[in-house]
Amino acid sequence: MAEAPEEKTTATKATETVKKIRGLVKGMSMLAHEARDRGQPVVYCFMGNMCDEIVRAMDMVPVWTENWAGLCAAVHRAEPFLLKAQAEGFSDKLCTYATCGLGFDIMRHELGEVPPDAPDGGMERPDAMLAIGLSMCDARHKWYQAVQRYMDVPVHTMGILVPPYDADLKEVESYYVDYMVEELKGMVEFLERVTGRKMDWDELSRLIDLSDETNRVWYEAYQLRKAVPAPMPSQDAMSAMVPGWYRLGTQEALDFYRQLYDEIKYRVDNKMGAIPNEKYRLLWGMGIPPWFALKLFNFFENWGAVFPIEVIYRPFDPVEIPAGVTHPLERLAWRTYKRGTYRYDKARNHTGDPDVELLIELIDDYKIDAVVYHRALSCRTVHTGRLHELAVLKQYRNLPSLILESDMVDVSSFSEEDIKNKIETFIEIVDAHKRGKKKNPRLSAS
Repeated sequence: MAEAPEEKTTATKATETVKKIRGLVKGMSMLAHEARDRGQPVVYCFMGNMCDEIVRAMDMVPVWTENWAGLCAAVHRAEPFLLKAQAEGFSDKLCTYATCGLGFDIMRHELGEVPPDAPDGGMERPDAMLAIGLSMCDARHKWYQAVQRYMDVPVHTMGILVPPYDADLKEVESYYVDYMVEELKGMVEFLERVTGRKMDWDELSRLIDLSDETNRVWYEAYQLRKAVPAPMPSQDAMSAMVPGWYRLGTQEALDFYRQLYDEIKYRVDNKMGAIPNEKYRLLWGMGIPPWFALKLFNFFENWGAVFPIEVIYRPFDPVEIPAGVTHPLERLAWRTYKRGTYRYDKARNHTGDPDVELLIELIDDYKIDAVVYHRALSCRTVHTGRLHELAVLKQYRNLPSLILESDMVDVSSFSEEDIKNKIETFIEIVDAHKRGKKKNPRLSAS
């Protein structure tokens, strides 16, 4: 059946490179469908679970279930899947990434085929599922287990942990790294057992090198976004994250960020701003955006406000793993540990919170006037504690802040009129604060 025309989010993009992302996302689904046709293993995966290079090194094709749910939201086709999951007894308070994906798998099970109008042909049926026991997300423990009610597919749950903020890193780092190495070994053994394929360790090492270079170029591209006027806004970044989170370990991802770097540099060199007459520079603090309404960024732009940078979906800051670490699983473990603890020492001597340290760095480096958060109502773990975070930040950078509320997938949570009213009021506050700072610079805390 032919797919219905997609309803667009109508967010205006500034960069041409980012406009290629929709085709890349379609290509990801096509790769999985083609893999199924030729008998190549397909694997359900979560973003950021350290499986990218491992799955690709074993010549398997990942299906990123959260990304597909976000796609459903972006093209306004998530509602039938959410309603199906609720009819099956899954609460509407659960993560809507999970209930959207579950609704699709339930409908496919009942119909015996892909549900009509599923974006990009739907998610390909997996041969294995890789869950992850991240402390930040309970859905990642249980989602794929729930899927097993509708598909007889094996699931492996892996734990990834980093120490708490106040830990003595020198004392605990070997324990955490060793733990992650063992968890990664378990993932590889599971995939070998389920698929009958063996890990190619040389290929895995090569893909890790490729991933590291991809992240480096991506990071350097985003450093260019410090320029005034802002050359690339956050709505572009919400698309530009796709290769770095879902195509990691591919030449395609590296080539994309090289091209993005060149375009941003050109825009900086020629003083090309994302919007005309930039007045206010805002930081998208933390929060999964409403994928069905990225046009909210344009609401801000109507008032002369642009988001030059964001906390979420950024490239990782460069880290160095210890010299002499060569085994690819150890490299992955050390890379994750270092990225997770990068600001611990700095926070211990300053704010006490590594997340606040990142906010301060971005505020200073990108010349931010105010901070905006979006609280996606069905995502407890990413958004819990943000009020406290803003309270701590206020002690160090006295900037106006705004918290918007809706969801990342469920469009029924979104009130355009309410959002617009909040933005208008907020911009008035930002303007008054900025004018006040010009009159009295001491209003801004150091």
